[in-house]
Amino acid sequence: MSILEDLQPNASVSGILPDCLVTISSVQWYGSDVVEVTYKDPSGRPGNVLLYRDSESSIEVVEKGRPWSFDGDGHLFRLAAEAYRIQLAHLFDPVLAVHTSLVEPLPHQITAVYDCMLSRQPLRFLLADDPGAGKTIMAGLLIKELIARGALQRCLVVCPGSLAEQWQDELYRRFQLPFEIMTNDKLEAARTGNWFLENQLVIARLDKLSRDEDVKRKLGAPGCEWDLIVVDEAHKMAATFFGGEVKYTKRYRLGQYLSTLTRHLLLMTATPHNGKETDFQLFMALLDGDRFEGRFRDGVHAADTSDLMRRMVKENLLKFDGKRLFPERIAYTVPYKLSPAEAELYKEVTAYVRDEFNRVEALKEDGRARTVGFALTILQRRLASSPEAIYQSLRRRRERLEGRLREVELLQRGAAVTQLRLEAPLIDDEEIEDLEDAPDAELEKAEQEILDQATAARTIEELKAEIATLRRLEGLAQAVRRNGEDCKWRELASLLGDIFTRSLLADRVREDSPDYDSGEPPKPKASPQQKLVIFTEHRDTLNYLVERITTVLGNPEAVVAIHGGIGRQQRLNTQEAFRSDPRVRVLVATDAAGEGINLQRAHLMVNYDLPWNPNRIEQRFGRIHRIGQTEVCHLWNLVAEETREGDVYLSLLRKLEEARKALKGQVFDVLGKVQFEGRPLRDLLIEAIRYGEQPDVRARLTQVVSDAMDQAHLQNLIEDHALVHDVMDVSQVQRIREGMERAEARRLQPHYIESFFLEAFRQLGGTVRQREPKRYEITHVPAAVRNRDRLIGVGEPVQQRYERAVFEKSLIAPPGQPLAVFVCPGHPLLDAVLDLVLERHRSLLRRGSVLVDDSDWSEAPRLVFFLEHSLQDGSVTRSGERRVASKRMLYVEVDSKGQKHHLHYAPYLDYRPLKEDELSAEAILDRPECAWTTRDVERQALSHAIEKVVPEHLDEVRTHRIELTDKTRAAVKDRLTKEIIYWDNRAEQLRLQERAGKPNARLNSREARRRADEMQARLQKRMVQLDLERQISALPPVVMGGFVVVPIGLLAKMSGRHRNASAVSTDTQMAAARARAIVMQVERDQGFEPVDRETEKIGYDIESKAPNSGRLRFIEVKGRVSSAKTITVTRNEILYSLNKPDDYILAIVEFIDDGDHRVHYVRRPFQKEPDFGVTSVNYDLNELLARAEEPR
Repeated sequence: MSILEDLQPNASVSGILPDCLVTISSVQWYGSDVVEVTYKDPSGRPGNVLLYRDSESSIEVVEKGRPWSFDGDGHLFRLAAEAYRIQLAHLFDPVLAVHTSLVEPLPHQITAVYDCMLSRQPLRFLLADDPGAGKTIMAGLLIKELIARGALQRCLVVCPGSLAEQWQDELYRRFQLPFEIMTNDKLEAARTGNWFLENQLVIARLDKLSRDEDVKRKLGAPGCEWDLIVVDEAHKMAATFFGGEVKYTKRYRLGQYLSTLTRHLLLMTATPHNGKETDFQLFMALLDGDRFEGRFRDGVHAADTSDLMRRMVKENLLKFDGKRLFPERIAYTVPYKLSPAEAELYKEVTAYVRDEFNRVEALKEDGRARTVGFALTILQRRLASSPEAIYQSLRRRRERLEGRLREVELLQRGAAVTQLRLEAPLIDDEEIEDLEDAPDAELEKAEQEILDQATAARTIEELKAEIATLRRLEGLAQAVRRNGEDCKWRELASLLGDIFTRSLLADRVREDSPDYDSGEPPKPKASPQQKLVIFTEHRDTLNYLVERITTVLGNPEAVVAIHGGIGRQQRLNTQEAFRSDPRVRVLVATDAAGEGINLQRAHLMVNYDLPWNPNRIEQRFGRIHRIGQTEVCHLWNLVAEETREGDVYLSLLRKLEEARKALKGQVFDVLGKVQFEGRPLRDLLIEAIRYGEQPDVRARLTQVVSDAMDQAHLQNLIEDHALVHDVMDVSQVQRIREGMERAEARRLQPHYIESFFLEAFRQLGGTVRQREPKRYEITHVPAAVRNRDRLIGVGEPVQQRYERAVFEKSLIAPPGQPLAVFVCPGHPLLDAVLDLVLERHRSLLRRGSVLVDDSDWSEAPRLVFFLEHSLQDGSVTRSGERRVASKRMLYVEVDSKGQKHHLHYAPYLDYRPLKEDELSAEAILDRPECAWTTRDVERQALSHAIEKVVPEHLDEVRTHRIELTDKTRAAVKDRLTKEIIYWDNRAEQLRLQERAGKPNARLNSREARRRADEMQARLQKRMVQLDLERQISALPPVVMGGFVVVPIGLLAKMSGRHRNASAVSTDTQMAAARARAIVMQVERDQGFEPVDRETEKIGYDIESKAPNSGRLRFIEVKGRVSSAKTITVTRNEILYSLNKPDDYILAIVEFIDDGDHRVHYVRRPFQKEPDFGVTSVNYDLNELLARAEEPR
C-alpha cells in the first residue's frame, strides 16, 4: 500500500492497471486529496487517471529507493521473460509458420509468402503460379504468419464448392487452423442470426455467395469485417468487355463486394489472363478499382502489374538442390473405330439429340432452350462414354418421362393438353458454369435431374413420340451392351496389358527411371509395380470399368474408385490406399478426384472420357503432375474416330501434340484458355453434333481448331499466361536455402517451446508425463487454463486432457502409437499458458531480477534490458489507433563502462537465479560494484536503441513502403486523370450536341459530367490515403524488462569462496578469439567459406558454407587446455545444436603446454535438451574427445 504523495515521475506502480505495472510520467494535484496521474503501460501506451484517497489501499509503488528494485524471483522472471518472447515468436523466427506447420515448403513458396506478400501493407495481391505449385500451402503459411503477428483474427476463404472440403482438410491438417465451411443448415441455426459473426475462420462457396443476396448482406454486416479474404480459382470472378460494354457477372459483382469488406485481399488463380488485356485489367480492378478504372485503351493506359502479382510457371520452378521441380509431361492420342453396332447406336442417338435441339430452338423460349440443350449435351457425352452409361441414361430418361406422362394424363383426365410444363428447373449460363464447379455429387444429382426431366415436348402426343424414340434407342444400347462390342474398352484393355505386362517383369521392382533433367523424357516401361489413374465423367461408366478392370487384373484389391457419391472419409481412405497400398494398382475416378486430390504416387493417366471443357484435362493431369512427382508423366486420351465430336477432338489433340514438341509441357497450362473464334470448345462440339453431316461445316470446324491451336497463337497465349512471371535461378535458390538454414538453427520450435511449456504448465497446476520419447500425456489441464481460451485466440477450445502432445512435427503420428496434438505458437493450449503466465508475472519484467553467470569469473556486473520498438504509418485501425507497420524486440547489454552490446538471442536463459544459500539481491545491489545501476543506465539502453537500432529499422521499412506506395500513387493518378479527361471531353461533346438539338444529349452530358466529378473525388481521397500509408514514423522504444547479470566471480568474492581454477573457462584465460581464428583457418584450408558470428551473440560462433552445395554448418568453438576436465556449454548453445543436429559442430581447440594446439570436431555433441531451470551444463572433456574426429 502506498499514499498518493509517493506517486512521483519515473516510479513504477501496481494497482492502476489490473495486471501490470505502469510508469508514472507526471502528476497534477487538485487540492490535497485528488491527483491526476499520467502514465505509460508496459507497451509504452500513455494513459491518465484520477486517484482519490480511497484509492491508496489498491496502489503500491514497487520501486523502493532505486529506479529498478531487481528483487523479483529469478525463476519466475525467466519464465515470464520467455513467455513474453514466445508471444512475439515471429520476431525471433523469421519463418515461424514454416516451423509450426506440417509443411516442407519449396523455394518459390517461401518467396511468395515472405518476400512478396507479408511485406505488403495493405495486401492486395494476385498469386498466379501454375497449377500444382502449392498455392494452398502458400495461403496457409500467410494466414498462420498473420495470426502469429496479431494481424489476423477473422479470415474468409472463398472457393468453388468442389474445393471447400479440400481447403478445410489442408488448413487443419497442415496448419492446425480450424476453418468452418458455410452451409445452409449452419446459416439457419445461427444463435445470433448471423453465422459469420459467430465464426472467425470461414470457408464459403463462390456460387452460394454470388447468388444469395441475403448471405452477402450477412457477410458484410456491421462488426463482421474481415482481416483477410482469400479467393481461390479467382478467374471465375472475371468480367468481359463485349460490344463496347462490360458484361458483369454475379461472380464479378461478388468480387467487387468482397474487396470492400477487407484490408487484405488475396486472389489465387493459375489462369488470370484470357488473352484479352481489357478483361485482365477488369479482373485486376478487383484488387485496386482506382488503378484499373475504366476500359483499358492500349497506348493510353499503362499495363504494369508487377507489384500486384506473382506468376511462376512450372518450367521455372526449382528444388533446393537447384534441379527442376517438375518432370516432363507427355500426352498420347489413342483413336479407335466404333463397331457396326456401336456406329448405328451413335448415329441414332445423335439424330435424336440433333432433332430435339432443333425442336426446342423453334420454341423461342430461351430458358427452356438452354435447359433442354444442357440435358441433350449430357446425353451426348454419355453416349461417347460407354454403352453402359448411355443405356442407363436412356432407360432412366424414358422411365421419368413415362412417369411424367402418367401424371399429366391423370391430371387432365383425358382432356387435350395444349402445352406441357417443364418439370426440370430452368438454368442460365452462369448456373451451368456453377454446376461445373459444384461438388461431384451435387453435379451428378443436378445433371441427372435435368437429363431425366427436361424435354422439348409441348403436348402429350409429342411426349409419347419422344418416349417411343427413347424406348427404341434403349433397345439398341441394350443390344450393344449385351454383345460386348465395346471397342473403347478393348483399347483400354490393350493399354492395361502394355502397362502391367507380367511376363519378364513379374514380381520384380521396376528399374529406376533416369533423371528428368537429363534430356529427352523416356517412354513408360511396362511393369506390374506401376500405378494408373483412369478418369471418366460418369458413374455408370466408372462402375462398368471397375468390374471389367478387376476381371482383367484378376485381383479385386487392385482397383479402387472415387466418385461424388462416396463420403469424405471414404474418399480420403481410398486416396491413401492408392498411394500407400502396394496391392492397389488402378484408381478409376470421376472429376471428384480431378479437384483437390493429390495422386502423384502415379505417373500414368488415361482419359477414358474427354471433357468438353479442356481446362479439365489440365486439372486432371495436374493430379499426378504436381509437387513430389519424380517421374515423367504420361497421359493417354481415348477418342472415337468417325464421330462428330470425336473428329473435332482428334483435330485438337493432333495439333496439341505438334505444339507440345515445339513448346514442351507449357501447352497444357494454356489449354483451358484456348478460344475457338471467341467461343469455348463446348460450343464447337455442339455445332459438330447438330450440323456435322454438312461437309462445309466439318471443314470449317477443322480450320477453326487449326487456327486456335496454331503454334504462334499458343506461344502468344503462353507469354500472356506468364504475364510478369518471376524467374528463380540457382543463385536465388541458394540464397533462400541459406536463409532457411539460419532460421532453422535459431527457431523456437520445438526445443525452446517444449522446455518452456513443461515448466510453465506444471507451475500452473497441470499434470503432464512423458509416455514415449518426446511424447507426453497431459492428464489434467487446470480450469484456469481451460477457461483462458474463451478470452483469447481464434482456435479450438482447450481440452481437459490430451492423450498425447508433442512439440516436434515428426512425432505427431508415428506408426503404432496414438495420434498427438502438435503444441506450437497458435495452439490454444500454449496460447492459454502464455497468457496466464504473463497475467500473473508480467510485473516482474519491469521490477527486474538478479541472475548469475556461472561462466564469468570477473567481478563486474552487467545490466540487460529488453526493449520493444514499433513503427506506425498515418492510417488508423477500426478502433481509431494508428496502425503499427512493423515491430521489433531487442536485448541490450550495458556494462559499468557504458559499453553497449546488442544481443540476438534470449540471454536470460544462460543465467540462473540466485540460490537460497547465496546472498540476497539487496545485498548484492548494495555492493560498490553495482553502484552504477541507476535510472541513467536505462536511458543509456534507450539511447543506444534510438541511435543505432531505430534508424536502421525505420530506413528499411520506410524505403520499402515508399517504393510500393509511390508506384501505386503514380499508377492511380495516371489512370484516374486520363479517365477524368476522357469524361470531361465526352461531357463537352455531348453538351455541344445538346445545343445542336440532339435528343437525350442533355441527359448523357450530365451523366458524363457526374462520372468525371466522381473520379476527381476518388482521386483526391486515394491520394490522401496513400499519403497516410507512406507516412512512416517511429514510436519511442519501450523498456519491457531488465535484469542484473552478476558474475560468479563477484559472488565468490562476497562469500569468501576461492576461485576454482579447474572451473575457469579457457575462453577467458586464453583468448577465445585465438581459438576462433584457428578454427576459421581450418575451415578455409578445407575449402569452406567461414564467417565469424561471435559478436552477434546468436548461439554459435562461426557460420561456414560448403563450396559445392552451398550448405551451411554452424560451429561453436571452445578453447581448453589439455589438462582441463570439463567443458561448460550454455543452454542456448545446446538448443541451437539440437535445432540443426546434422549441421552443428562443437569445435574443441586443445591448447598444449608447448604452445601448440589440436583441433577436434564433435558432431551431434548434445543428445538432450536441459530442463528449463538448467542454464548451463558441464560435459566431460575426455568423453567428448573420445567421440571427436579430425576436421572435415
